[in-house]
Amino acid sequence: MTNRIYAIDLDDRGLAAPTAEIDQERKVAIFDLLEDNSFAIPRAAEYPGPYHLGLAIREGRLVFAISNQAAQKVAEFHLSLGPFRQVVKDYFQICESYFEAVKRLPPSQIEAIDMARRGIHNEGARVLQERLEGKALVDSATARRLFTLICVMHWG
Repeated sequence: MTNRIYAIDLDDRGLAAPTAEIDQERKVAIFDLLEDNSFAIPRAAEYPGPYHLGLAIREGRLVFAISNQAAQKVAEFHLSLGPFRQVVKDYFQICESYFEAVKRLPPSQIEAIDMARRGIHNEGARVLQERLEGKALVDSATARRLFTLICVMHWG
């Protein structure tokens, strides 16, 4: 399939060194994304995939650097992190609540917190899809996985 990401590099220069837990989250997020994703750029006929995606946070912007298998640069775009700040903050807070709840609350309360966590995660994916409009086409599942990577880059 050509409308997909086949490789991902996270450029974490300038970011805090990840903890072992965050490094594991990054690895899982990348594995999940590479296993199943849908990613296309508007000029796909001109630059067919599959694509190699480089993600970085530079000067307060999220950078997508996209190349094809022949290592030709296909696109690069920079997204302001501003629209993500609140949803990332909310996601971190609900994740902390979830991890604490797992330790001490009954399953019914854990489930309620998990539903809220998934809702915030979906909101982050929606924001990402909106920000990528006209630049890249991603399905909801791919947007969710990319949002996870954005979060773990912040988290580290």
